[in-house]
Amino acid sequence: MLAGFHGQAIPVELRSLAREFDLGGVVLFARNIAEPGQVAELAREAQELAGEAPLWVAIDQEGGRVQRVKAPLTVWPAPAALGRADDLDLTRRFGRALSRELRAMGITFNFVPVLDVLTRKDNPAIGDRALSNLPEVVARHGVALIEAVHAEGMPTCAKHFPGHGDAAVDSHEEMPVVDLPPDRFEAVEWVPFRAAFAAGLDAVMSCHLLIPSLDERNPATLSHEILTTRLRGHLGFGGVVFSDDMDMKAISLRMEPGEAAARAVAAGCDVVLQCGGDLDRVAAALEGLVHAVEDDSLPVTRLDDALRRNAALKGDYLSNEARRRAPAPPTLREVIGSAEHALVAEQMRQFA
Repeated sequence: MLAGFHGQAIPVELRSLAREFDLGGVVLFARNIAEPGQVAELAREAQELAGEAPLWVAIDQEGGRVQRVKAPLTVWPAPAALGRADDLDLTRRFGRALSRELRAMGITFNFVPVLDVLTRKDNPAIGDRALSNLPEVVARHGVALIEAVHAEGMPTCAKHFPGHGDAAVDSHEEMPVVDLPPDRFEAVEWVPFRAAFAAGLDAVMSCHLLIPSLDERNPATLSHEILTTRLRGHLGFGGVVFSDDMDMKAISLRMEPGEAAARAVAAGCDVVLQCGGDLDRVAAALEGLVHAVEDDSLPVTRLDDALRRNAALKGDYLSNEARRRAPAPPTLREVIGSAEHALVAEQMRQFA
């Protein structure tokens, strides 16, 4: 479980949940952020919640409209600028600079890259978050971003599987229905994901889309057919699967947190994100997982598999050995107002 919360310090209630359930990490949003030094202190505080394993301190820092920490750190144009520039060196420099700034604040997980192919221009959820409307361009630059983030010693998480680029509505508000045939996903939406898997992608984030040609009843996050049969079996992905935020209305208006969390894990999610900040909902989701194991609706073997994948990923990036292998994290002083990073942003801005 990765939990969101309110405020610019770790709440007492979250500390209690971590003691009782051993959380997998926290997710930071703009509501948690005042300035870079405060974020660094918050990340340090979050690590105090760790039980048997270190916690992820995660964030969505894509550039453009999805950028939780802004000035005095670099303010980045939207990723679409990278696709328009079509300069892989620029994309790699962006990925390294973005990751370097996060590491300086103690953030250990960034949900990038976005691999959605923007086939619907009026898509309200994706828009210029997408690198391109061409699958081969998204694939090329997605791989370049993966290489750059890995070079800075951070994991990568592609989103949103099986592809959010053709949705007409925003899953934050309601359940999108994407009526495309399976061969279309093969030819377009899954081209970047296949390239990312070959490049060593660590994790995938699901999306709350209903795709009748793949599963008539369940949105992707709750679909065993999509996450296990297709993603694991057909596409051969062996990394960690994160749910998208289970507090988004596509899910939260239809079921309680405990049922949603249990169904997501049963479908194939290894990590459940509960990001809205209501810690009662986080507790309800965790309790729902416990009850689902107790009543055998969630097989213990599925839970063990999820925990094994989580432990392996944390071993790759958060263990003492992994930290020794990674580049030394820069200090905030080295990255705030960095001329090198400002130059990358300015070059991207020419294509924004």
